[in-house]
Amino acid sequence: MQVNPSVLTTAEVVAQVDTDPGRGLSTAEAARRLESDGPNELQSAPPVPAWRKLLAQFQDPLIYLLLAAVVIATLAWLVEGAEGLPTDSIVITLIVIANAILGYNQESRAEQAVATLQRMTESNATVVRDGQTDVVPASALVRGDLLLLSEGDSVGADGRVLESNALRVAEASLTGESTAVTKAPGVLAGGEPLGDRTNMVFRGTAVTQGTARVLVTGTGMDTEMGAIATMLEQTQREPTPLEREISLIGKMLGGIVVVIAVVVMATVWLISGVDSLDDAVTVLLLGVSLAVAAVPEGLPAILSVVLSIGVQRMAARNAIVKNLNSVETLGSASVICSDKTGTLTSNEMTLQVVVTHSGTSDVTGVGYRPDGEVIAQRAPGGGERSETDLDAQRAEDVVVLAGGSLASNSELRESAGEWQVIGDPTEAAFLVAERKMGLTQRRTARFTRVGEVPFTSERKRMSTVHLDHEHGDEAVLISKGAPDVLLGRCTQVRTGLRTEPLVQQTRDRILGDVEDLSGRAMRTMGVAYRPLAATEVPREAITSGRVPAELAEPLEHDLIYVGTVGMIDPPRETAARAVHQARGAGIRIIMITGDHPSTALRIAQDLGIVGDDGTAVTGTELDALDEVGFAEAVARVNVFARVAPEHKLRIVDALQAEGAVVAMTGDGVNDAPALKSADIGVAMGIAGTEVTKEAGSMILADDNFATIVAAVRQGRVIFDNIKKFLRYLLSSNVGEVLTVFLGVVLAGVIGLTEASQESIVLPLLATQILWINLVTDSAPALALGVDPETDDVMARRPRAPGERVIDARMWGGILAVGVVMAAATLLTIDLFLPGGLIEGTDPLEVARTAGFTTLVLAQLYNVFNSRSQTTSAFHRVFGNRWLLAAVALGVVSQVAIVHLPVLQVAFGTAPLDLRHWLVCAAMASSVLWFDELLKLVARQRDGRRGLA
Repeated sequence: MQVNPSVLTTAEVVAQVDTDPGRGLSTAEAARRLESDGPNELQSAPPVPAWRKLLAQFQDPLIYLLLAAVVIATLAWLVEGAEGLPTDSIVITLIVIANAILGYNQESRAEQAVATLQRMTESNATVVRDGQTDVVPASALVRGDLLLLSEGDSVGADGRVLESNALRVAEASLTGESTAVTKAPGVLAGGEPLGDRTNMVFRGTAVTQGTARVLVTGTGMDTEMGAIATMLEQTQREPTPLEREISLIGKMLGGIVVVIAVVVMATVWLISGVDSLDDAVTVLLLGVSLAVAAVPEGLPAILSVVLSIGVQRMAARNAIVKNLNSVETLGSASVICSDKTGTLTSNEMTLQVVVTHSGTSDVTGVGYRPDGEVIAQRAPGGGERSETDLDAQRAEDVVVLAGGSLASNSELRESAGEWQVIGDPTEAAFLVAERKMGLTQRRTARFTRVGEVPFTSERKRMSTVHLDHEHGDEAVLISKGAPDVLLGRCTQVRTGLRTEPLVQQTRDRILGDVEDLSGRAMRTMGVAYRPLAATEVPREAITSGRVPAELAEPLEHDLIYVGTVGMIDPPRETAARAVHQARGAGIRIIMITGDHPSTALRIAQDLGIVGDDGTAVTGTELDALDEVGFAEAVARVNVFARVAPEHKLRIVDALQAEGAVVAMTGDGVNDAPALKSADIGVAMGIAGTEVTKEAGSMILADDNFATIVAAVRQGRVIFDNIKKFLRYLLSSNVGEVLTVFLGVVLAGVIGLTEASQESIVLPLLATQILWINLVTDSAPALALGVDPETDDVMARRPRAPGERVIDARMWGGILAVGVVMAAATLLTIDLFLPGGLIEGTDPLEVARTAGFTTLVLAQLYNVFNSRSQTTSAFHRVFGNRWLLAAVALGVVSQVAIVHLPVLQVAFGTAPLDLRHWLVCAAMASSVLWFDELLKLVARQRDGRRGLA
């Protein structure tokens, strides 16, 4: 049995989990333990069996109606002598089964898409295996792993802290403690409550500050989180607002159609009379079938599938949307607040300039390959400089580049001829430049790190404590960070091998250099240092190799300023085009960055976010404003620089207060509140912390601003496609209802009454109505759900948050097309029947089959109508192969029903000749031509309003 690791010494914990505290586990041993112990996951409730999911498809009031109709029809067949087969009962039963299978398949596809998204958004962990740092899925952590934690990480497993630097962990999700808890190595007495185990970290918590090396002691259900959640219930996905609205529409239509069905049944009963049990069953089947066919009960399933497919398409474009709600919101985004570095820029920092007291040096070469050199610039006026001056400048350059590399947690590695960076790109720029100067080997041999004060967005600097082996193991503090921040802590400046007092004139010159570099779109970073007196750092901390951050941070004073570096992170090639596209779509772009205002403004101008007269507002200036002034600044300014995470949150709140739908990007742990508050929190997949990824509703796999705009486009396309299949299904259903209702009311006018000796004569049979419903609710609707962009979705302004998915204009079009569809069907029946408005010669079975065929073909024509409310159906008519296949399937199915004897018996059809088919196709096409006329009028009207 495993002993509580918090009460054991480090050696005892290491022995208990059987690992190497320096090199970690071997890859082979980690794989063996993963196989033996299972993945690092909490147990969940067992999945619902497939057979139960299939049975659930029958748990619907409309299906109950159909099954009741089957029972009644079968009883009537038995009462009347059971002659032949109960055709109606068999056909309706088969249709119910087919509908259940379709619903099951659609639900399964949606579940598979959600499961795929969950796998895509799985968190990662950094471990040491075989002595090498590696990033693995959190589910692959095993007992004995050496886990590396830093600010923004989610803790993937329970573990004992071996080393820490200013480590603070938010444990509210586990203990309810509202403030972050400080963690440090040590041995506890035992019996402490969970919240007081300060030498342990626990799964499901988050690192808010600092770094640590942790030995994993428990994974999966053997964690404290696992002990609390001994069996998690399977997560039930909440319906999206759009799904709730569609469900409401379905229920509303259901109520209306039930009333219409009752009215139709009563009308048939009163007009035609019911003389037998068979007549009564016919009327009952008609009413039930009409109610079932007219309500698009397949809408929720189709909507889920369409949203899921859309999410998969976004993922293929590097935008991983974590929930279906975000797809809807993306289409409404009116403001995108974006960070600069790595999102609008390429995030390949290259250090290009070093400015010190003695002069300026250029660093040649680009990217992470350390090919290039550090070259001192000529003296002002182009003259030659003395060797003394050059030596002084080289000495300063050495301290700047080596110091920046020391105050770093990143690594630069060469693998198969390619140079790779693990860590922050800004830190990597120092490492690359240092290698160009040939300093790396001496620097690593000369210094040993013994302490660290981590960088935070509030501090805007990072400091490390090292032992200098070339100077008797003297302790030295190295700081790097924002130049203006460091200058406030400096009292001297490095000049060659000497130091001088940092007078105001020198301060002003340094700040002028910063402004100059920032004006050239460079990111600036300052480097400073201070040798520490022996009395400033306890000897035991030095000898143990661990100077705690709480001891090191107070030492950041009286520093010696060495120099400023200028780094270039060029705008992404796709960023300017994406900004132009977004602004054309009515989306406001706001840059929010911690960088210098001049740098931010220059990049913003290059990308077209602001014009040449644009301005940048800093976090300090925002702090000086009252609430009204803050809101006014947010309303007019598109570039915010030197901002802290709390400013991001306030900016989001101010924008939302004005009715904006805000997408906000973030990568640091302190960005999480702003991402949660935003309508769409966009986390960086490469540079983002695990905490940020969990807080965001979308993850950018490539950290690219253009991907956000592409996701907005896809969100608009998905919403358009939802409107397409709604337009199609509802107008088709209206056409079915009106065909039956008007066919009964006008039976005498169109010749139905005279065409048969039976007391009950209907324009369509119950089984025919159900067949149409099966066809229209499946393949064509799904094909519209994946339709490529028909209209230019980025040529219009964002959809208002409160805008209904079906507005008055769309309802008008739905009703108009339904009327035309019903009229074409009834006129076709009249055309072939003797009597009525138009004299025909065909029997009732042929005329009814022709009307049935006309209605089916009209709905297939209507598929092309429904692709846009204003664009012609002939625009890119061959652009959706799934749609063409669905229409072809519908035509082939209808031919089979009309001409195959077994289906003729089942659906009450009669064979049609070529003349009949041509007439049916021509009459059905009236739906297409009528809608084309409506679209032409709409385009002209919109053109006059300036909306086209």
